[in-house]
Amino acid sequence: MLGEDILDKKLFIRTLAIGAIFLVTYLGAENLGSIENPTAQTQAAVAPKITRTDAHSVTKNIVDKKVLEDFINTEEKKMIEAVPHISQLPELQRGCEVTSLTMLLQYEGITADKMTLAKQIHKISFRDTNYVHGNPYNGFVGDIYTFNKSGYGVYHGPVAKLAETYLPGKIKDITAQSIDALYELIDNGSPVWIITNSTFAPLPESEFTVWKTNTGNVKITYKEHSVLIVGYDEEFIYINDPLASDGYKAVPRTPFEKAWVQMGSQAIGIEK
Repeated sequence: MLGEDILDKKLFIRTLAIGAIFLVTYLGAENLGSIENPTAQTQAAVAPKITRTDAHSVTKNIVDKKVLEDFINTEEKKMIEAVPHISQLPELQRGCEVTSLTMLLQYEGITADKMTLAKQIHKISFRDTNYVHGNPYNGFVGDIYTFNKSGYGVYHGPVAKLAETYLPGKIKDITAQSIDALYELIDNGSPVWIITNSTFAPLPESEFTVWKTNTGNVKITYKEHSVLIVGYDEEFIYINDPLASDGYKAVPRTPFEKAWVQMGSQAIGIEK
């Protein structure tokens, strides 16, 4: 995902940081005192032991502070702080999409409520008299409240349309774009609403079926799920899952990305 210019910048900054650490050591780094929990890298490189945080401190006058902060963010993780976590349960057994949208809107300072959004999302029948299914691209299919009645879920279009009524002109639907577009939203400070599945990993074809609808055939899985992405690093995606007990849950990045693509690369964020 990182271009050659970013890699060159990281190499340049790392070189400067290491050089600064050796300079401080040579000029009397022993006066810094002992530092707890040093990284393995700095244990091998310098004495006394200096952590990455300390290296940042001693080089802040040599390299522009913001460049260093950008380097640390891309090197470790990019996280959006203070995104509220909301559970869809017990009221909305199928309400993961509107609950994830509620978290996104609340982060933007909108007094949205999951039950209000559940009423407002456009709904369509699970099946009509000709046994033709509803299309989740057109509206929420079936019952959103309980598994005791037939239902499925809703895809990006109706969700983006509902979000637009709360934040006119600020909703960015990047569905069908690359994973880089998703991470760009995170980098710009917007959590990202997505469609995935409940395993956060690619599903076998046996988990899918094709529905005939009035607007074309749709491939669906009953493991469909929606979460809000709040951060990422090289190994993990961090999510607010409306089925989890709390937020900022880490899931492995590579299978998560593949599951997202498998479900149509559906994603919605806020234009910053």
